[in-house]
Amino acid sequence: MIPRLDETQELPQTVRVPGYRRADHGVGIVHIGLGAFHKAHQAAYTDDALAEFGGDWRIAGISLRSDAPSRELQPQDGLYTLIERDVSGSRARVIGSVATAFCLQTDRHAVEEALLAPGTRIVSMTVTEKGYGLDRSTGGIDPEHPAIQSDLSQPDAPQGLAGLLVWALGQRRTLGLPPFTCLSCDNLPENGAVLRGLLVDFARHAAPDLVDHIAQDVAFPGTMVDRITPARTQDTLDLARRMIGFQDDAAIETEGFHQWVIEEHFPTGRPRWEAGGAIFTDDVQPYETMKLRMLNGTHSMLAYAGFAAGHRYVRDVMADPDLSRLVSRHLRAAAATLPPLPGVDFANYAKQLEERFRNPHLAHETFQITMDGSEKLPQRVFAAVSEARAMGCDTRPFAFATAAWLRHISRSTHDCAPYDLRDPRADALTDMAHGKDAHEVVTAIRAASFMPQAVTWDDAFWNEVTDILHAMLTRPMTEVIAQETT
Repeated sequence: MIPRLDETQELPQTVRVPGYRRADHGVGIVHIGLGAFHKAHQAAYTDDALAEFGGDWRIAGISLRSDAPSRELQPQDGLYTLIERDVSGSRARVIGSVATAFCLQTDRHAVEEALLAPGTRIVSMTVTEKGYGLDRSTGGIDPEHPAIQSDLSQPDAPQGLAGLLVWALGQRRTLGLPPFTCLSCDNLPENGAVLRGLLVDFARHAAPDLVDHIAQDVAFPGTMVDRITPARTQDTLDLARRMIGFQDDAAIETEGFHQWVIEEHFPTGRPRWEAGGAIFTDDVQPYETMKLRMLNGTHSMLAYAGFAAGHRYVRDVMADPDLSRLVSRHLRAAAATLPPLPGVDFANYAKQLEERFRNPHLAHETFQITMDGSEKLPQRVFAAVSEARAMGCDTRPFAFATAAWLRHISRSTHDCAPYDLRDPRADALTDMAHGKDAHEVVTAIRAASFMPQAVTWDDAFWNEVTDILHAMLTRPMTEVIAQETT
């Protein structure tokens, strides 16, 4: 039997190990959403910061629902293998910044202790867009979101992000402890401001005495995060075992590229994430918009079109000449909607993104990227339409991406095998799109509550979407893609 990774194991010299004695550093960060992305991104930056500058900045990781991450990490004392893969090959490093891991469903007392610990100065999160329970039309809570409904009914035993953070901030004030900094690391425009608005609105409903405290005393820095991290497979675990010589059930793989732009606003201190290459700035928003529209928007387009065309992985999409041309087209269209950003060449950024999408070592599934489209497309695609229209730019690439998403939510099987629709609004979307013609689908979507008002009025855009969607619902996606490139 192959022994499991732990601190006593001697690893091959080719494996990078933590450059510090873990026991010398206490916990200063609680992270909510202990998934692969956090392990590939924020935890790796923190590992670099501890190695170069030290400090009590190790991480207590929390999963809100699944106990799988804690079951994997606890026997390994928080250690795990991060495999970075790009055209130059594969490299393994063992990350030591995670001190412990809990699941709210099974370890509530431990989670509460971590949130209320005097040493906790930052609570960060990667819960994806749907985890916020956000009503985009108001900027506050969505009363119909299951976690919001549950937490409003039992604010002393919250299950969701907003309820848990408001509860913890209230308890810390009662105990005379300073509030922690709330650090959103999710792909949301102005994520710091969004999180602040969400918590203030939740407090209005559940704890009115905390509204001013949260609004005035709690810091919500904005961030932009970027690192493509596929879902782990058995191949990932097998590769980790070959590279480190031990069993690691928590191993993950990611690309070599990584980027983190952070607003400098940490009243109670922060790790020196600069050690890992983090950029600190007074204005994250331009970087954030660039990434959402160019990387994430193009990712969504290629995933919906590529999945329907039979391509399992992003690298397969990029090997398809027609789809590759549509990727280039979308990147150019997205870049055209952006104001100049000092020090950034959008053409070079687009070229770099295409190279990343082609990474032959990453098995990033298109179906994984298709998740939660109703939460993602408003900022990735729809936000660009009105600006493109005002600037006289071509909106066809955005219409194609929108039609590909609508074709996906239709779950049409005229040119592919059946699949599940994975979206927090799956039932409502199915009612809007399943078995309907293109005109009916577009009419329903334009009236949807999550659709930005700035784009709903654009008849020319939606006429274009309807024409493309009609083709996608009546012909093979491969034919539609080929025609789109001629």
